[in-house]
Amino acid sequence: MDIKTASSLHRLRLVSAPEAVSFLLLLVCSVLKRTTDFNAVPVMGAIHGVLFVLYVLFWLDAWNKTKWSFGTAALYFVLSVLPLGGFYAERKLKREAEDAVIASRARAEAAQDAVKA
Repeated sequence: MDIKTASSLHRLRLVSAPEAVSFLLLLVCSVLKRTTDFNAVPVMGAIHGVLFVLYVLFWLDAWNKTKWSFGTAALYFVLSVLPLGGFYAERKLKREAEDAVIASRARAEAAQDAVKA
């Protein structure tokens, strides 16, 4: 995995958990708006909107760089619209990045062994 691909996955991973938190807070604010006089929906909606747009932009960038299949890309998008999906996406992206680092190190070691032989 090259550095551009790794950084695009890292950016997507960094925004997925805050986007999920903002979604949950927006749902709580929506309930509070209807049950009390507390109305933080406009503020929380704007925050969540910005984070969601960032998620989608980073998702598109990651899809372009990683060459995910349509199914994988669709999964990460669907996770962005589920209330707890961002947390799952973050964990899955972390695992994917760790696996890519391990594979990259194995290829580098194999290349070094081939040069030595």
